[in-house]
Amino acid sequence: MRIAGIQWRWPRPVEILIGAITDFFDTLGIGSFAPSTAFFRLGKIVPDELIPGTLNVGHTLGTITQALIFIQIVDVAPTTLLPMILTAGAGAWLGTAIVGSLPRFHIRLGMGAALLLAALIMLMSLLGLLPAGLDALELTGWKWWVGVIGNFVLGLLMPLGIGLYAPCMIMVSLLGMSPLAAFPIMMGSCAFLMPISSIGFIRNQKYLPSAALGVAIGGVPAVLLAAFIVKSLPLDYVRWIVVLVVFIVAITLLSSAYRERRLSKVAT
Repeated sequence: MRIAGIQWRWPRPVEILIGAITDFFDTLGIGSFAPSTAFFRLGKIVPDELIPGTLNVGHTLGTITQALIFIQIVDVAPTTLLPMILTAGAGAWLGTAIVGSLPRFHIRLGMGAALLLAALIMLMSLLGLLPAGLDALELTGWKWWVGVIGNFVLGLLMPLGIGLYAPCMIMVSLLGMSPLAAFPIMMGSCAFLMPISSIGFIRNQKYLPSAALGVAIGGVPAVLLAAFIVKSLPLDYVRWIVVLVVFIVAITLLSSAYRERRLSKVAT
């Protein structure tokens, strides 16, 4: 069936499974965008130019579920939490307008660079090279401005396919907040900005409906399982695997972008 120019079909089991796996580990703090991108590319499930939109549309329901859970659990000051959430949404609104008009070459290039950055951040975290953070649950003074503006920038990058979780956790830790405070901030930010960016991607038809729906179907139960039953796992081995896979996918994206640019130059 074709809806508004997009071929629609019911999600395949693998698409639902990807949503379940990535949102399960997302709830435990690993992030979902980089692993989902890896699954989509390695399985040739979603075309490169549709991956950013599929990520944002598909993971929206799971992220909203996470936000509703963690905002209740962790008592971050509203004067810090709400402005950071709102500015992330403003950044996503602007970023979606930009990404939605980009050709495939620029999307591949941007996603490749974003995934390399994500892999580097995860690697530095595993090696203990990033700050552990303190115990504050509120930002004041210049730190408030840095946090609010920083979250706007992270929201701006979200439509490109770089997840907000790891950079947000690093930012709040550098500002002296408890790493636990990052959970309601990053999940609340994504819960607010992802519907905004999703509307843009749906309007521009820059997503794969079956994959997005599959991720949503698999994601919400996985979030509830991780938050209320599993709660914590020894995840270091999983993180090392994710870093390796994300690095490989980033290289393949950049390589594809390079080949596409070279072929276009030969053709002209």
